[in-house]
Amino acid sequence: MIKIRLVCVGKLKETYLKDACSEYEKRLSRFCKLEIIELAERRTLEEEAEEILRAVRGTVLALAVEGREESSEEFSARIGALSDAGAEMTFVIGSSCGLAEAVKRRADALLSFSRMTFPHQLFRVIFLEQLYRAFMIRGGGEYHK
Repeated sequence: MIKIRLVCVGKLKETYLKDACSEYEKRLSRFCKLEIIELAERRTLEEEAEEILRAVRGTVLALAVEGREESSEEFSARIGALSDAGAEMTFVIGSSCGLAEAVKRRADALLSFSRMTFPHQLFRVIFLEQLYRAFMIRGGGEYHK
């Protein structure tokens, strides 16, 4: 089973966000071994970068507003290609201040889900939903319409 690591800066505080993430974690368990690593926010992006870089493994995909936008189908194809290659994947969601340049340089790809700005805690739910959708598209499930 493919291993996917999600490195997030900041802890979820709101119960409704924790519940939504738990639901998608449960759904994803049939497709991948998901590990979520929460890192504490630090005073500077550079301090956060040190911890992020220690936590990443395999193919690193950083979520950044300046990254490449993909449709759900394109994201599914990317996940599928990496899965087929047996690649361990790490996705990185930065703090509300973004990601340090060192993290962006280390990343194998920068991905953007929109040019809009989302609260980073809510974005974790959005990301997990899109990851689940990617696996459903790949499997031909009815979830994606």
